[in-house]
Amino acid sequence: MAIHSPEHPVHPTDPTPTPTPVTVLGMGPMGRALAGALLAAGHPVTVWNRTPGRAAELVERGAAEAGSVRAAVGASPLVIVCVIDYAAADAIVRPAAAALRGRTLVNLTADTPDRARATAAWAAEHGVGYLDGSILTPATAIGTDAAVVIYSGPEERFAAHRSTLAALGGRSDHLGADPGRAAAFDVAALDFCWTAVSGYLHALALARAEGITAAQLLPYAQGIVELLGQVVPVYAERADADSHPGDVSNVTSVAAGIEHIVHASAARGLDTGVLDAALAVARRAIAEGRGRDDFSRLVDTVRVA
Repeated sequence: MAIHSPEHPVHPTDPTPTPTPVTVLGMGPMGRALAGALLAAGHPVTVWNRTPGRAAELVERGAAEAGSVRAAVGASPLVIVCVIDYAAADAIVRPAAAALRGRTLVNLTADTPDRARATAAWAAEHGVGYLDGSILTPATAIGTDAAVVIYSGPEERFAAHRSTLAALGGRSDHLGADPGRAAAFDVAALDFCWTAVSGYLHALALARAEGITAAQLLPYAQGIVELLGQVVPVYAERADADSHPGDVSNVTSVAAGIEHIVHASAARGLDTGVLDAALAVARRAIAEGRGRDDFSRLVDTVRVA
């Protein structure tokens, strides 16, 4: 018989925590990715979609497909909804308020901060724990280290489900108690993303009109991306400090450059709406006497009220 000394006591092995059952409402590409990551992490997963059949691969992997939202909600203490917008999310979850009572609803649907706050208020009125969240990476990143998912709402609610939500992969940040804060980060980041992407696509159209292929422009476009990587932290610092010295370039010089692009685009029959809008804001800054400030000054000029 083995003898154990007091210096080396034996402790019983801690039981493995039982994985939390999770329901995922919405089987679009992102919803399927979320459910798949949870399955891969060992969680019992129940899925539901308005149009049946989209969860076939997940069912083959062990997910249970519910026939109704109420049945899906009733299967799990943690419910995730991820659909096209809050109108769609509300149409799904609000009729199931009674079934959701006492559970936690995590809304990973993209929409506006004010709509997130309205849904949080509805959840509080119906006894539903609520976290709002935003996914800042594509569906292919979910379940990997590249995933970035941000949350807002009650800190204690996030802490209770942190380990389960970690199954979605990568970075998982709680940004504060205001339920609209995650959506605010989301729309601000995507404002930058889609404005930049729209600019690149317009550049490709202008290049094509001038007989330049996208492949030929690519190395120079990549140089602009590298330049943006240097500009972004500088502008962030200047915006927070409310200091915009025109030490390298200024609003007037940038506006002149935008005018050249507008003229070149119009001459080739291209839509200049996005450029016109950017130029209008720059001209407003100049009219306000800010022409010698850095272009970062436009962080104030875009305010229309």
